[in-house]
Amino acid sequence: MNTAKDVLEPLRHLLSLEHLPRAQLIALLDRAQCFVDGEGDRAALAGIAICTLFFEASTRTRLSFQLAAQRLGADVLNFDVSTSSTRKGETARDTLRTIEAMGVRGFVVRDNEDGSVAALAAAAGPGTALVNAGDGRSDHPTQGLLDMLTLRQAKGADFSRLRVLIVGDVKHSRVARSDLHALRTLGAGEIRVCAPPSLLPVGDTLAGCTVSHDLDAALEGVDALMMLRLQRERMEEGLVSSLEDYHRDYGLTASRLRHAAPDAVVMHPGPINRGVEITDEVADGPQSLVLRQVRNGVAVRMAVLETLLGGPLRPC
Repeated sequence: MNTAKDVLEPLRHLLSLEHLPRAQLIALLDRAQCFVDGEGDRAALAGIAICTLFFEASTRTRLSFQLAAQRLGADVLNFDVSTSSTRKGETARDTLRTIEAMGVRGFVVRDNEDGSVAALAAAAGPGTALVNAGDGRSDHPTQGLLDMLTLRQAKGADFSRLRVLIVGDVKHSRVARSDLHALRTLGAGEIRVCAPPSLLPVGDTLAGCTVSHDLDAALEGVDALMMLRLQRERMEEGLVSSLEDYHRDYGLTASRLRHAAPDAVVMHPGPINRGVEITDEVADGPQSLVLRQVRNGVAVRMAVLETLLGGPLRPC
């Protein structure tokens, strides 16, 4: 018998994975896998206009959303903040409503303020759908989905068997928060987190996780590692003494990786600071799934856009 958490309901926006029902999350992963396998309707969004509204820099997320929308047949508008009226003082809300008035139905939004995308979603008109492409340190739901798809492809659908380790700047990472929401929803057997005390969040972000400051110990027997980017500005804040010290204590090397399960996989959301959080040998090695994450990002974002703008999820 399904619980209320498993009831599949239509999505208006995708702002976070925190309260996304398990059934909805799995349905999105299933649909994304259809696109990975070359199936699905490549004209599902023909005639629909989508705007990538990025107020913060991005490479992987922005380009993969553009490609996802194009592959679904949508018309794509690429918003350039450097040449927009925001430079003249126009608010993000007015920018959204202005573009919406042109008939644009979908918005992919990135901003550096926590909660900013949810605020824009509240201001959007009926029939308009927003996807959070990263807001502040709060959420990055499509990154969480693509990470789960990549992990499921590598390790199977039964997450209860998995020991997953997240390493690095969890305190400031919206990726880590979305991954944690998704791992809990999918019933991951054990979630470990390893970071220096200065880069660990306060509050209930790490509820149910095993927290460590010793990477070698935390690595023992894990099935998957999710390495996080060290945001270099944290050095200026005094949260990290030096890049060399961080790499010594928390950098993933080939020798360290041997503490994990023999078939452990390594993931990283990018961009990678090579030689800081991960070495070339590991990033480019046989256990790395970094480029598969990038490839899966297009399929996941196709599934999300199709779900929000093209009607109910359909089987392959």
